[in-house]
Amino acid sequence: MGERIKLKSLGAVGARVEDINLSQVTPDQLNALKQAFADHEVLFFEDQDLPPEAHLAFAERWGEINVNRFFATVPGHPAIAQVVKEPEQQGNIGGYWHTDHSYDQIPALGSMLLARQTPPVGGDTLFASCTRAFSTLSEGLQQMLMSLRAVHSARHVFGAQAEYSEAMKGRLGNSDQANVDAVHPVVIRHPLSGKPALYVNPGFTLRFEGWTDKESAPLLDYLYQHIGRAEHSIRYQWREGSLAFWDNRATWHWAVNDYQGSRREMHRVTIEGEELHPA
Repeated sequence: MGERIKLKSLGAVGARVEDINLSQVTPDQLNALKQAFADHEVLFFEDQDLPPEAHLAFAERWGEINVNRFFATVPGHPAIAQVVKEPEQQGNIGGYWHTDHSYDQIPALGSMLLARQTPPVGGDTLFASCTRAFSTLSEGLQQMLMSLRAVHSARHVFGAQAEYSEAMKGRLGNSDQANVDAVHPVVIRHPLSGKPALYVNPGFTLRFEGWTDKESAPLLDYLYQHIGRAEHSIRYQWREGSLAFWDNRATWHWAVNDYQGSRREMHRVTIEGEELHPA
């Protein structure tokens, strides 16, 4: 019988995995973690003393590493993105609902974010379940959405004309590479759980395929408000050594920017995904 892991559900989405050392995960534990990841969509680990090499080694057990082309990286470790906000900086990275890499033709599976330095107060992250949100829509709207595809882009976020590119100087780069859009089903069949999940987000989705921006806006706005509702989401409080591993195909997240004057540094490793198919 496989080795058990201790899980504590956090409510609408996510579970805390207790009493585990991510630098010494056994094959049986890894199998249990993969099932828990499919079931809970975000896994949280506390008190992880992981040097960069161990962080990468654990991520590589889940798949090939995706090196984000826009983020500054940790010195000496180009596969680890550095997500940092200095005390004097106003804007933070990811301070709105979004899911990473939906602008790619093959979106990333997920990301492992490790807290290296946290502010004394604030700096939480919100997570929302897009599978739970789909399940609470009316049957009529579910059926209509399953016939749609949506256009996603990074141009307005990471491109040269992005409205906050100046504020993110030194933290984001390669704006010339924000030049490709992607089209995905609005409702995907999740690759791990098989559940239908809404796959649109206010960070990177532009419009429904074949619709204008103006035509798309009312329905997209409704879906965004619906996904972000309290009954579909949780708020996670970080401390140094916390690691969150979220599924980009099933969840949204929002890094709360409420710690002006304090430093926050996170290390992110992203894992390659697979082509998404309609539900």
